[in-house]
Amino acid sequence: MEPFIRSNQYNFIKAQTQTLINGHSTVNDIDVLNALKSMAKEKVSNLFGDLNEEQKQLMEPILKIKDKTQAEEFLVQLKPYVIPFKEVTEQKLKKLFPKAKKLKVPLLENLDLKEISYLGWHDKGSNKKYIVVGHQDKLIGLQGTFENSNQKGICAICNAYEEVGMFLSESKGSDKGTFIKRGNYICQDSQKCNHNLTTLDKLNDFIVQLNR
Repeated sequence: MEPFIRSNQYNFIKAQTQTLINGHSTVNDIDVLNALKSMAKEKVSNLFGDLNEEQKQLMEPILKIKDKTQAEEFLVQLKPYVIPFKEVTEQKLKKLFPKAKKLKVPLLENLDLKEISYLGWHDKGSNKKYIVVGHQDKLIGLQGTFENSNQKGICAICNAYEEVGMFLSESKGSDKGTFIKRGNYICQDSQKCNHNLTTLDKLNDFIVQLNR
């Protein structure tokens, strides 16, 4: 069976398993628990639309999850079917950011491509943040200045309440010699941001905003 689960969908399923664990630890009413299980299964099914029989069987154990051990076993079974992020190399990253002459790329060897919906890193030396994301079937690079806010806020990419900073990109305006700055508050920690992503809607909105 080919991988069919996006990283953000895997995170969504993981969140549903936690909801089931919490339910079984706090609720005794069997009808409430059955409703909780049915809702979890329905929400997961709605992520994919039409699943074939083999894919449905892979998802079926979610109905039996009661504790952390069962959830972990279920998620381990799903992991091989997560679609990895497109493989990147130092050379590819440098091509995506041709204007960054001294681009410092992140360590790629230990990167789990199944755990990211985008690749992001902060070069503190240049005070720049770089984002690589799949858009319209190709990888694109976004770069901008990044200033930590030293406080928590809602991230424009994952929509979670985390330590954020202002990402600000600059592009040429319609008039000669003018520039337009666009940006928003996003997570300081891109890895944590990726783990928070359960939908790509906000990420896609962020890309569109910066490329207007």
